[in-house]
Amino acid sequence: MAKKKTISQSDLINFYMDYVLMHDHKPKSVYAFAKENNFEESKFYEFFGSFEALEQSIFKIFFNNTHATLEKSEDYQSFDARNKLLSFYYTFFENLTANRSYVVHAIGNQKESMKSLKTLSHLKKNFNNYIEHLDINLIDIQQDQLQKIQNRGIKESAWFQLLVTMKFWLDDTSPSFEKTDIFIEKSVKASFDLIDTTPLKSIIDLGKFLFKEKMHQN
Repeated sequence: MAKKKTISQSDLINFYMDYVLMHDHKPKSVYAFAKENNFEESKFYEFFGSFEALEQSIFKIFFNNTHATLEKSEDYQSFDARNKLLSFYYTFFENLTANRSYVVHAIGNQKESMKSLKTLSHLKKNFNNYIEHLDINLIDIQQDQLQKIQNRGIKESAWFQLLVTMKFWLDDTSPSFEKTDIFIEKSVKASFDLIDTTPLKSIIDLGKFLFKEKMHQN
């Protein structure tokens, strides 16, 4: 049988996901994987350097599909940061649910140590970039170093929250994963309440006022 001449990145990903779900382990080698799917081994290396790189790209694609869907929505464009992040979560977990068998295979046995999983490294990079450009209302700190620390803290806490939600979803056995939807709503609300700068800004303004009054009295 003639080898397939045209192989796309999505073809390789589909072949790979089918293979691991049917065999419950990754292919023994790129050669064996190419032979089973009837394409030249060199075609694989046009897109990926290893199976590990392919695995990382799968979660990046889940992110990209989510982001592309949201960007097409006029409603999403008008949302504030909180509702944009809620929309991201709901759409992202719809993507995960559509591929739940693979996700369970890829990270289900390692959900307690997800923070260090290389499989999620591309997802983390893209998600952090998304959070950075979400225009979350933060305290205006007039000091570059402190601003960087604040921004890094927001991204790390948001990433941790996503991992916690993924773990909750992996354990969720409710119909249509409705408990995960509730968890998303409550956790995103709680996280934004914690970083709500309005009360803190009021306290800072009050402190400035009292300081000025004291200086004036002196």
